[in-house]
Order: sequence, then C-alpha cells, then structure tokens
Amino acid sequence: MPNESRMTQHLDPRAPWVISTHDLGRRPGSMRQMTLSLPAPADLGVDMIGVPKDAEVELDIRLEAVMEGVLVSGTARAPLAGECARCLDSLTSEIEVNLQELFFYSDEDASEDDSLLDGDLLDLEPTFRDAVVLALPLSPVCGEDCAGLCAECGVKLAEAGPDHGHEMIDARWASLQGLFSENDNDQEK
Repeated sequence: MPNESRMTQHLDPRAPWVISTHDLGRRPGSMRQMTLSLPAPADLGVDMIGVPKDAEVELDIRLEAVMEGVLVSGTARAPLAGECARCLDSLTSEIEVNLQELFFYSDEDASEDDSLLDGDLLDLEPTFRDAVVLALPLSPVCGEDCAGLCAECGVKLAEAGPDHGHEMIDARWASLQGLFSENDNDQEK
C-alpha cells in the first residue's frame, strides 16, 4: 500500500543537480556513465569548513536501471574553504566522496527515508550534501604540526618561538607574591 502521507515534489528539469533518466527507460540492466561539472549548493559545510557556494563540483557517476528504480553511484570532488581549528588561519583543501543512492520508481517499494524519482527526474543534491557533510572534519587543521594559539595571550605558537611562555602563579599564592618582592627589596637596602 502506498505511503499516502508522503508528498512527491516536482523537480525543475533545468536545475543543475536534477538529472534525467529518460534514456535508461525502465529496463533493468541499462546503464549510463556521466561526467558533470556542477555549481556547489549554498550552505554546504560545518562550522569551520565547507564547500564554497557555486564552487565547481566534479561528478563522475553511473546510472543503472534496476527492478526497483535507478541506482546512482560514483564520486564527487569539490574544493573546501575554512579555518584551522588550532590557529584560525584560513585554509583551502579538496574533498572527494563516494556517492550511492537508489531512487525508487514509486513509493510502494520505498520506505519513508528513501529517495524517489519524479517521473524520469532525480535530484542528486541531497545525496551529495549528505556525503560531503558526513566526510568533513569537525576540527580541520592547516597542518598536522600546527601548534595553535597560546592559551594565555593568543599569539600563534608557530611564530612565537620556542622561548614563548608565561609565568604561572597559583591564585592561592598570588597575594604572597607581592610580599616576597617587597621583602627582597628591603633586604637589598
């Protein structure tokens, strides 16, 4: 019995991430390879790093007609931009993720979280978005040897040099510190 509560969205065939499967037909075993270059969608990332909006995303995918629908598999490569979690310098990188999603012909075979075809159209953006966000580092670093910032003064430790340090005074003894300095001055006189 079809899932009556699920509404099928109607996809815009001109949208960059919407792909037509018309030439596959519904013949299991038919296949098509595609290499695409698409603009990255907006708001694709986590707090410290992400794919810049409209950056070029390279897709190398395969569409296969199977009994239940169309299986999309392949890879996507995209540039990354963000900041180092240790020193807060800007950084750029690249990410490559694997994609695999089965788009069902009808909601009779699909569960609530499965993807559906809209006629002959499928929207690859949610699949790409999920793969990228799950693969992004939560704490990106500019280099494995990044020392970060000094917790006391905020200077970059890489620039501060090996002699950088701060005299740590235990708060319980801080008031005595002033007494010792005064007594030392009195004894010198």
